[in-house]
Amino acid sequence: MKTLTIILAIVASAAIGLAQDLLPASPPQTGGVMLVGGTVHTVSGETIENGVVGFRDGRITVVADAAIMSRISLTDDTRVIDIAGRHVYPGLIAAATRLGLTETESVRATHDYNETGGFTPEVRAVVAVNPDSTLIPVARLNGVLLAGVAPSGGRIPGRAGVIRLHGWTWEDMTVRAEAGLVLAWPSVRTNQGPWRSERGDDEDRIKRDLDAISRFFDDAGAYARAVDAGADLPVDLRLSAMRPYLGEASGEGARPVFIAADDYDQIVSAVSFAQARGLRAVIVGGRDAHLCTELLKAADTAVVIDGTYRFPKRADSPHDEAYALPARLHAAGVRFCITGSDRDGNVRNLPHEAGMAARYGLEPAAAVRAITLGAAEILGVAEDYGSLEQGKSATLIVTTGDVLEITTNLEHAFIEGRSIDLRSKQTDLRDKFVEKYRQLGIISE
Repeated sequence: MKTLTIILAIVASAAIGLAQDLLPASPPQTGGVMLVGGTVHTVSGETIENGVVGFRDGRITVVADAAIMSRISLTDDTRVIDIAGRHVYPGLIAAATRLGLTETESVRATHDYNETGGFTPEVRAVVAVNPDSTLIPVARLNGVLLAGVAPSGGRIPGRAGVIRLHGWTWEDMTVRAEAGLVLAWPSVRTNQGPWRSERGDDEDRIKRDLDAISRFFDDAGAYARAVDAGADLPVDLRLSAMRPYLGEASGEGARPVFIAADDYDQIVSAVSFAQARGLRAVIVGGRDAHLCTELLKAADTAVVIDGTYRFPKRADSPHDEAYALPARLHAAGVRFCITGSDRDGNVRNLPHEAGMAARYGLEPAAAVRAITLGAAEILGVAEDYGSLEQGKSATLIVTTGDVLEITTNLEHAFIEGRSIDLRSKQTDLRDKFVEKYRQLGIISE
């Protein structure tokens, strides 16, 4: 048995070792950069057909019509890049992912997202992020430059954070270490199917789950009040971590609670709980959100739509239920953003999932906003990210076409003004086999 354990440990270590991104982090920006002649999608304002975006020291210095180039003087250390026929967008933001928290699904040792215990609000996801994950360059290659990362596994598994997809360490990557509390809302629907248990059993289970959440918030509130009153209490990391989420904080101190809920009953129950306690709720998932738009709008509750690459939720649902959900929320005036259906390996599909929403009724500009500024607002980082504006972070991408189109490729990516190497394990494998077939004479280039 001991030998088997050693062998399994060696296999796990080898898998982890092979799953390392070997690209070095890019150095800080030196000098200025001017991207000239492309279509500039500011997101927060008008689209400029023949525009210029300039940045220095990692900050955007100019967003204007390209005609301004004849009226300004450039310093010798300014690099001018002709991007005629190309498009400039702010870096895309995947609001809910496990990037850096997992690598190989079949290897448990690479799973740093699933926290042990039912209530662990003291956990911060960002400290477990692996900056050398091979999944990060893959996501970057399709324009995703920022991501929300969140733990899972318990009723309150911890706190979500926001990272930039670049850096030597998790500290380098962290944009916001604490973006909000994660709360997995329990099912509040009794099972009416043929294999249902006794109705009383379901009702007891629902009451136990909801009471456990209420008691934990009550305990955290009582602890905070006692500490404020000067009580000599031992430090409780779990209860201390809850302070910004109790509804008693206000202004900058009030942080969102990201509540995972898909069913209509769950969403209504979760929003009602948040309203009663004065919490800033954000629904994550929200597959039935179109059924309760009036409640969501009245409570000013945003929704992080958990992707559009999904089957209909029910057997009698229309085939385009998931595709059209963003358009329905947009039409109802509900704040939302779109994250990917896949939380790790296929985060790269984010612009294509937004493109699916655009194909099924969402205005293209709104679809782009849902993966840029809309996500930045919900994650609390819109002051620096999500749109192309003077003074904001120079975190942006240059593409060959419409970012929502699957045929579009990325030509340049900048994070805080740093030029990002657009290679990944996948591009290396592509180049390897292109060379193989070139040597075999099957292809000529």
